[in-house]
Amino acid sequence: MKIHILQIPEDGKHVEGEDPASVFALEEETVEAVAPLAYSLDVGLSDGGLFATGEISTVFRMQCVTCLEYFELPVVVDDFACQVELTGREEVDLTDLLREDILLALPPHPHCDGTGQHTCSGPPKSAQKTLPTESPRKVWGDLDRLKL
Repeated sequence: MKIHILQIPEDGKHVEGEDPASVFALEEETVEAVAPLAYSLDVGLSDGGLFATGEISTVFRMQCVTCLEYFELPVVVDDFACQVELTGREEVDLTDLLREDILLALPPHPHCDGTGQHTCSGPPKSAQKTLPTESPRKVWGDLDRLKL
């Protein structure tokens, strides 16, 4: 998404649009962008910089870490904000900043039931191996006896 500095009026400008899903350039096999990167931003100029605030969104196809089935996850960053210093340029490309904020919003361990609209077909919680639990006193006992 490129912003032409000379086209921004003194009181700012609202821009909406989409960039192709290819801007994400993901190499991960279990994550794929399936919708364009949509943006609705207010942009303006202040103190030698360009600022942009608003909402960005897209949809990813991801693999659930529990059941290994693929599901679609909408990702919305409704409080996007950035400031870019102007160094004599007439045009500023915000694509990398938009891409970065969307990717940071992705879950590190995606679950297909994370949105509440689907029930995961993975093993039930009772069938999952659990770690033995010890009382907190016993765990900390050896450390409490340490003489430092």
